[in-house]
Amino acid sequence: MKSSPMKARNGRSTVRKIALEEHFDAPMIAREDYDAPVFARFPAEMKSRARAVAADLDSSRIAAMDAAGIDVMVLSQTAPGVQIEPDAAKALRLAREANDYLAERIQRHPGRFAGFAHLALQDATAGADELERCVTELGFVGALINGHTNGAYLDEEQFAPFWERVVALDVPVYLHPADPYVAPHVFRNRPELDFATWMWNCETSTHALRLVFGGTFDRFPATLILGHMGETIPFYLWRLDSRGRIFAPNLKRPPSEIIREHIVITTSGVCADAPLRCSIDDLGIDNVLFSVDYPYEVAKTAVDWIDQAQLTDEEHAKICHENAERILKLGILA
Repeated sequence: MKSSPMKARNGRSTVRKIALEEHFDAPMIAREDYDAPVFARFPAEMKSRARAVAADLDSSRIAAMDAAGIDVMVLSQTAPGVQIEPDAAKALRLAREANDYLAERIQRHPGRFAGFAHLALQDATAGADELERCVTELGFVGALINGHTNGAYLDEEQFAPFWERVVALDVPVYLHPADPYVAPHVFRNRPELDFATWMWNCETSTHALRLVFGGTFDRFPATLILGHMGETIPFYLWRLDSRGRIFAPNLKRPPSEIIREHIVITTSGVCADAPLRCSIDDLGIDNVLFSVDYPYEVAKTAVDWIDQAQLTDEEHAKICHENAERILKLGILA
């Protein structure tokens, strides 16, 4: 049984919490050691802890959720996963095995976990088939894609079969950060800026803007989820519109309109009031969702922050659970 968190001064700890960017590491993926370059930079103790926690989908994770006051975690395979596997057939096999593994773990804890499909888009049609299997047979609520697939970005024509299936299934796609295919020269000799410090933000926001400026959402009216308070995009809408009128005259709509209609964001990894308020004001309250980025961030830190944030009760409820329930159709799947 879920334990009851202590009541915060404002009573908000009792509000239902759904967290969307919460990672695990399936054993068949972990064995490939795809994440070695990222973890190589972690301090030894942090690396050991992150890997151990990512591998656990049972007692310790549920305990951490209960202690923080999180009702549901939507689980996804940690980056980079099969997105960097050069062998398409192997990537498809590993993704399917990882999805079956996650589905079995979700069934162990009914009502506490939901799942995003891990997809091998080396073959977009086969990846779309796996997404359909995950949604219709395993009950998953969408997909999480760890950035580009061996240098190919989701606005490229080869991914049209994937987007067609996303729209037909009416599920969201979470675009998660990844290393750039080729590191920009500006990062040379500044390893402090690599990975989650700054490089991933640049890579992921640019990937998302490729979809906006490339007309992907005009062809395929899907919902894209961005973590980390929108990878800075909410703070740049005016500039995108201003420069878009000059450099992208063929866009059917202003970039800000496309973004507000098709992109929603989570608070994962950014526990700060000012960017939260800016995101609400620029994107609208219906487009902002709570997340942690577990196990790379601390669940209780994120929950304590969102409970004390300067929000109305209506805003708090929408961010913490109502928006996620609507976008992921959790009420329908429950």
